[in-house]
This record gives sequence, structure tokens and C-alpha cells, in this order.
Amino acid sequence: MKSSFQNIIQFGWRYRGYAFLNLIFNALYALFSALSFVSLIPMLNVLFETTEKQIEPAHYEGFFSIHHYIMDSLNFYIASQVDQNPQGTLIFVIGLVLSLFFLKNICNYLALYYITYLRNGIIKDLRNAIYEKIITLPISYFSEKKKGDLMAKITSDVTELQISFLSILELIVREPLTILFSLAAMLFFSVKLTFFVLFFIPISGLIISRIGKKLKSQSEKIQKEQGDFLSLIDETVNGQKIIKTFAAGDHFKHKFKSATTRFYDFSNQLLHRASLAGPASEFLGIVAIGVLLWYGGTMVLVEGSISGTSFIVYMGLAYNILTPAKAISKASYSIQKGNAAAERILEILNTKDQLKDAPNAKELKTFSDRIIFDKVAFRYEENPVLEDVSFEVKKGQMVALVGPSGSGKTTLTYLLNRFYDVNQGKLTIDGIPIDQIKKESLYQKIGMVTQESILFNDSVYNNLKLGNPNASSEAIEAAAKAANAEEFIQKLPQGYHTIIGDSGNKLSGGQKQRLTIARALLKDPDLLILDEATSALDTEAEQQVQKALVELMKNRTSFVIAHRLSTIQKADLILVLKQGKIVASGSHKKLLQQSEEYKSWVQIQQMD
Repeated sequence: MKSSFQNIIQFGWRYRGYAFLNLIFNALYALFSALSFVSLIPMLNVLFETTEKQIEPAHYEGFFSIHHYIMDSLNFYIASQVDQNPQGTLIFVIGLVLSLFFLKNICNYLALYYITYLRNGIIKDLRNAIYEKIITLPISYFSEKKKGDLMAKITSDVTELQISFLSILELIVREPLTILFSLAAMLFFSVKLTFFVLFFIPISGLIISRIGKKLKSQSEKIQKEQGDFLSLIDETVNGQKIIKTFAAGDHFKHKFKSATTRFYDFSNQLLHRASLAGPASEFLGIVAIGVLLWYGGTMVLVEGSISGTSFIVYMGLAYNILTPAKAISKASYSIQKGNAAAERILEILNTKDQLKDAPNAKELKTFSDRIIFDKVAFRYEENPVLEDVSFEVKKGQMVALVGPSGSGKTTLTYLLNRFYDVNQGKLTIDGIPIDQIKKESLYQKIGMVTQESILFNDSVYNNLKLGNPNASSEAIEAAAKAANAEEFIQKLPQGYHTIIGDSGNKLSGGQKQRLTIARALLKDPDLLILDEATSALDTEAEQQVQKALVELMKNRTSFVIAHRLSTIQKADLILVLKQGKIVASGSHKKLLQQSEEYKSWVQIQQMD
């Protein structure tokens, strides 16, 4: 099974060109990093007048002796120049050092320059992938998950990946190669001293990894708490009217403070442990340098097996190893922290869509015949919602669904939309089982107007255009006129280009509903679902919307959930539902004679 890191890093495949360039410049950075310290030897030799007097030019003896050839050539040049022009020689060796340090840093910049495209590209594609997944997931997924938790995953969790997880990409090549080249140079100076250094690096790494052992679980707690209080913020914003009306502000304040206090405690625990990693690794590095100074100093002063200038450069190379070794140790902490965020993100991306198109799914090009519910049953988790539902609707007919709340009316329309799959029985459209129809083509044939007007924080024009992205301005205006919305749109500050606010809250209930009807008209669907489209409106607004609905239902197959008797009487077929079952069906006149449930319902409506 792939690790979370491997699953995330696969998003970088399309940016592999940048990864390759980063690899090249990191390798050059590591090489120049080692050479920049080695180049200090000629300068120190000139300063301390310890340059070896090499009379003959160096001889090239093969690739594996190239370092001897370079050093001998350099010594020969310096030895021949130092007596004649000491100041010029000093400028030359300083220029050599500066050139190598410049090349090292320019390569470091270029490596970071190209890794930026890889890191940010992965983040961009990851966010797009999460959003696309959210768009395709079934309705049932969102009824089980907190909205705030989903928002936290696509925002803060992805940001956490960028900060703590993907930041190690630049360490993967650069730091190991820096260590490798520095070790190669150190072995050139002293094999015994180098093995002594290598003894301390694993000890340092082990201690740092133990410090970061619990970071993953603590990060998961923090990210979960963040999702919880984001959900609470969302509920608070959407429920302001109820919170104020019921004076529930103190309750929600207490609830939010409890969530932020838990977040505070978990964050402190995490940051305290994280803060320990830096000082601990720093102290261990100093301890290693101190021991190295003692051991190397003995080799210089007592044994004389290494020169003073070489030992100074050697110490620089040792530091050049300890710094990336410390970075790699700290990176293990970043991996643990980022791994928790990665797993939460992958939880969404790996969610299976139980309602995805069948392998041989057909495209519903047009609805031309009939819809059949044949002994359909549906349950939500373990709770039965519909049972043994059977009826037939021909093209062009209007079907009314009546019954008490919880009788399964809305669920029945959700099955027709294929928001859920039936558990038993069969639902067909033009003889094709609904689970064998491509969802995209099914949605193109269905229009829906719900009790809650679902609009977006955009202009009137763009909200309407969702019904038909290819519609002309003339078609949009015609749909608005047919929905009895043209008059109030023209009175808005910028007309059709007025931004209507979050969920259309700058408009009245009747205005919002007429916009949703205009949007449905613009779509021109074969099949229309009206889910109590006028129940939330006052009498005047209802009359205006009702006129628009009559226009919308012309020559369409309609499923209408309504509590207004005037709407129901016009239906070709009325289905009376009770506790998930159809207890009566027929025309209005027939049901008044044969169904006590329907007759009772009509009497209640007339009393209203």
C-alpha cells in the first residue's frame, strides 16, 4: 500500500520537468558546497605561509585521482606566484573562494526556483481534485459529514501540506547530496576522523525522531478541532435569526469557546514538542563539534597527522554535514505532522462514489415515453423510508405527491434524480433502469425548484445562466419575463448584473423563487420536480410565483410536492403517501370518493 506521501507526490508527475531541473541544481549546489570549503585551503595556506613548494606541474593519472591533480595544479600555480606577487595571489585565491560560494548560492536559488512550481503545482492540482471529488460525491456523503470539516480539509489541511509536508521535497535531494559530497571531501583529508564524525549523526537523528513520535496524532486532533469550529461558525452565520429569536447567543458562545479551548490545548502540546526539536538538534550538533575539536585537535597537535589549515577546513565540512543532517532530522517531524493532513485529504479523494455510472451506462437523449416505479423500496441506513412503491407516469402528465411530513415524498423525487439508488425494486425511464443511465444525461433532462431557493453569490444574469450556459441575453430575459421576474430585476441597482448576495439574501423570498423558476425555464427540462415551491411565501408572492409555475409546467412531465389544493386539483395523477407507502392514487375527484386520508387532507387545506 502506498504511503500518504507517495499518494500526494503523484500529483507532481505533470511537473516532472521542474523536478528534474531541481535535481540538477541541487546536485550542483551540493558539489559547490563541498568545493567552496575545500577552496579555503589555498587561501589559508597563503595567509599562514604554509603553501607547499611544488616545483613541477601536476600530472593527470586518471579520473579517480582527479582531486590530487586539481590540488597539485593549484599548489603549483600558487607556489610559482606567491613569491613574485603575494597580493595578486591572495586576490586570486579569495576570488576562487567567492566564485565557488557564488555558484553554490545561485544553484541553491535555481533549485528553490524550480521546486516552487512543483510544490505549488501539487497544491493547486490537489485542491482541484478535492473540489472535483466534492462535486461528484453523492448527496448521502454530505448528509453524514460536517461542512466545516470539508472546508478545513480543502483549506487548512492543504496549507499544512504545503508548509510541513511538501517543504521536505527540497531536502530529499539537496541535503543527502550535500552530506555525500562533504563526506567525500572529508575522507580525502582523514578517513579516521570522518568515521568518528559518522558515529554521531545516527545518534542525533534517533533522538530527534523520538521527540517527534507523537506529533501525528496531535496534529490529527488539531485539524479535527479546526473542522469542528468551522462547522460551528457556518451554523452560527446561517442560523442568526433563530439564535437571536431564542436568545441562544450564550449557548453558542459557550460551545464555540469550548471548541477553541480544546484547539488551544492541543496546539500548545504540539508546539511545545515541536519547539523541543530545534534546541535539541542544535545542542547535539554543538556536542558533536566539541568532541570533534578535541579529537581533531589531538591529531593536529599531538600526532601531526593533519595540518592546521586542513583541520580548519575539515571543521567547516563537518558543519556542512551537521546542518543538513539536522534539517533531515527535523524533516521527520514535518512528515509526521503533514502525514495527518495528507490522510484527512486522502479520505475524501479515496471515497468511492457508490452512484457512479455503470460500465455500459446509456445516454438519455430524450424523455419520450414513461417513468415506472415498480415495487421500489428505499431505506436510509437502517431506517425504511419507502416501501413497495409502484406507479406509472406518462410523458406530459402532472403527478402530485401529498401526505404528512416524513411520508417519503421528497425521497421519492431524490430517487428520480438519482441522488440515491433504490434498495429494492426497479425504477425505469423509457424502459431503461435508472442506474444504467449516465448521470450527466439524466441531470440534463431534469429541472428542479425546491422550497428553499438555492441561489449563489453572483449576478442575477449568471445565476440564471446556470440553467443554460449557452443561452443568449435575449433568451435569459425571455425566461425572466415568463417567470414574472422581469419587473423586479429591472428595478435592481445594476439590473441583470446586480450581485444578489450569499444565497440571494438581498432579494425577498418571492423574488428568489421566481429567479429559480426562470433558471428552470431557461434549462427547458423534459422532467420537472417542484418540491413545495410556494410553501414558504406569503399570499401575494405565492400568486406571482404560481403564475410562473403554470408557465413552467406547460407541456412538461411534472412531479409536484405541494400543500395547496389549487395546485393538486389539476394533477393527472395524485399519490397519497403515508409512512413510506402509497395508500391511495388517482384523480382528485376519484380520491375524494375513495380515500379517507385524501379527503381528510383536503378538509385541512380548505380550513387553511
